[in-house]
Amino acid sequence: MKGALLVGGTSSDAGKSLIVAGLCRLLTRQGVRVAPFKAQNMSNNSAVTLDGGEIGRAQALQAFACGLAPSTRFNPVLLKPGSDRRSHVVVRGRPAGDVGARDYHAWRSRLAGIIADELAGLRSEYDVVVCEGAGSVAEINLRATDIANMGLARSARLPVLLVSDIDRGGSLAHLFGSTAVLDADDQRLIAGYVINKFRGDPTILTPGLDQLRDLTGRPTFGVIPFRSDLWIDAEDSLAAPVGRRVGPPDGPSGSSPVRLSVAAIRLPRVSNTTDVEALGCEPGVDVTWVDDPASVTSADLVVLPGTRATVADLSWLRERGLDVALVDRARRARPVIGICGGFQMLARRIDDPVESAAGPVDGLGILDMEIVFDPGKVLRQVTGTGAGHPITGYEIHHGRVRSTREQTWIVDSAHGPEGVVHGAVRGTHWHGLLASDAFRRTFLREVARECGKPDFVVAAATVVDDIRNRQVDLMADLVGEYLDMARIAAVIEDGPDPKAPVITHHVG
Repeated sequence: MKGALLVGGTSSDAGKSLIVAGLCRLLTRQGVRVAPFKAQNMSNNSAVTLDGGEIGRAQALQAFACGLAPSTRFNPVLLKPGSDRRSHVVVRGRPAGDVGARDYHAWRSRLAGIIADELAGLRSEYDVVVCEGAGSVAEINLRATDIANMGLARSARLPVLLVSDIDRGGSLAHLFGSTAVLDADDQRLIAGYVINKFRGDPTILTPGLDQLRDLTGRPTFGVIPFRSDLWIDAEDSLAAPVGRRVGPPDGPSGSSPVRLSVAAIRLPRVSNTTDVEALGCEPGVDVTWVDDPASVTSADLVVLPGTRATVADLSWLRERGLDVALVDRARRARPVIGICGGFQMLARRIDDPVESAAGPVDGLGILDMEIVFDPGKVLRQVTGTGAGHPITGYEIHHGRVRSTREQTWIVDSAHGPEGVVHGAVRGTHWHGLLASDAFRRTFLREVARECGKPDFVVAAATVVDDIRNRQVDLMADLVGEYLDMARIAAVIEDGPDPKAPVITHHVG
């Protein structure tokens, strides 16, 4: 098999990322040399590559599905929203500046050339490149400057597999409409459709799929059922709504006589939501996204996660009264962990002339620590020790600890003391720390003791990497069972059909 494919969507969060990961793992199992690719991603959920670059978390998972180390080649352009109007631009893994929605088109020519070069290089080295689109393929208001969806498909002559999430409703109309609003040349690149997250008897859907083929001239390559146990490595903050449990909906019960409740604060610009997934893997631990003081007060552990906008989200905390609840927890020696931006918020003072241009502002004052933001961005994978255990993680931040009187929490093998602990409050710039299994178990034992639940028993066999691997295998199994892979393989090898039908009428 030789070729490439773009998996596009009728909307954000349609399931593109997981289907790409499933295709990557399935083809890899078959001995195909396959690589993932996303020309442009917009997400604050990112990962650090071996060479110190930054890419979307989904592409790191897709690389994992292929048996490859994450590389900036798999996601050459990453946009990290800092507000509703501006985003931080990462090009080939490195910061390239901030941009507003209206002036982003000025970047298009340069970025399009970089994207084309990276994709061509991957196609020359691998048998198959499975590309992922961004958002919806039918954002026709953005088509003139598009470099991630139909713009990429047109320039690289990629056939497009269009995915719709039927759990949202209106899926057949979304597929028809998304195809129909495209111009004729773009329409000819749409090879067929995939229905995702279907509940119930699929034969009920058959008449609709037959009619969809009559209307568009295109087949539906399969209907993937809804699976509640498919949850790890969320692409973006859409997968972290307030009130949603992190982990399998039923939750692993384990053998502990008591359970721990974890409240993860859902900041407006939350980043790296995957940090709390390791806790969601643990039997006996219930992790939920929250945004209210009562939940912060009552939980056994509170996670103040990373954010793309530390100062702005700190103001949001204060507007909602969450600052008072956090300070009260610290006073009562109730466990809190701050990660990256959340760690910075715990400081006495924050000086930020970079991210928010706010200059000096008061932090929560829970930790005796000052944070200063530097224009140079720290991007690196890290190793070290904590609680007597080897640990790994990665760093993505502008803020540095300028001074602190607090006790060191963990030690970075290359850079010395990292993170601090004050009573039951802990903080670090490291992402991914809690995926280190032995360290996480010790941390949970400490939390249980501090919150008055000494009878909590930590599961001895939870291995986060194994769970992630099983999740990717599940994605591959679903793709292999429910999609017509023979026909998809033919589409990959043959490329777009130049004679594909064009919808030129409206149903009326």
